[in-house]
Amino acid sequence: MSGTLAVIAKAPEPGRVKTRLCPPCTPGEAAAIAAAALRDTLAVAGSVAADRHVLVLDGTLPAWPELAGFDVVAQRGDGLAERLAAAFDDLGGPAFLVAMDTPQLTAADLTAGLAALAAHDAVLGPATDGGYWGIGLRAAAPGVFDRVPMSRASTADAQRARLRALGLHWAELRSLDDVDTFADARRVAARAAGSRFAAAVAAAAARAGEHAA
Repeated sequence: MSGTLAVIAKAPEPGRVKTRLCPPCTPGEAAAIAAAALRDTLAVAGSVAADRHVLVLDGTLPAWPELAGFDVVAQRGDGLAERLAAAFDDLGGPAFLVAMDTPQLTAADLTAGLAALAAHDAVLGPATDGGYWGIGLRAAAPGVFDRVPMSRASTADAQRARLRALGLHWAELRSLDDVDTFADARRVAARAAGSRFAAAVAAAAARAGEHAA
């Protein structure tokens, strides 16, 4: 498949990631869940044919085997919108970028994202909470993330409005649940049976249940 496939993520350090999982999770459990989600996402992304695989990273990671074949690029900018814009500047185009909040995504989802860029200026993978789990651009477009508030119920609609204002034609992928709360985590884990993510969520749920008892 032509183009770059990228994952954007923070290093899963306690207290810096998935803080909305606490409680019932401890910061360490939240970080373990984030690490599992990232490793699952990297494994799926790495299985998809692309010209280049890139991890756009804030922080540092251990030498996970899932990183094989990935170039690591540091995030730049203040706030997610700036960091997304900088990532696409660094990646060039065409490029499809996903976060690590939807570890249930499949190789077919990622292949569809890359393929859509052959016929469209952009592609958007919406999330059920009003955000989006993936975005692609055939070429870096100045201002594409300007005035798009991130991590809100209106984020995907604002991004659509911005694409429209710039005269960009886009394709939409299937909607996925992303992981913000522990209820989200349990729902997503049920759809990703056998994954690292599902195992990490089950471990945290078991500990929380024992503590409550």
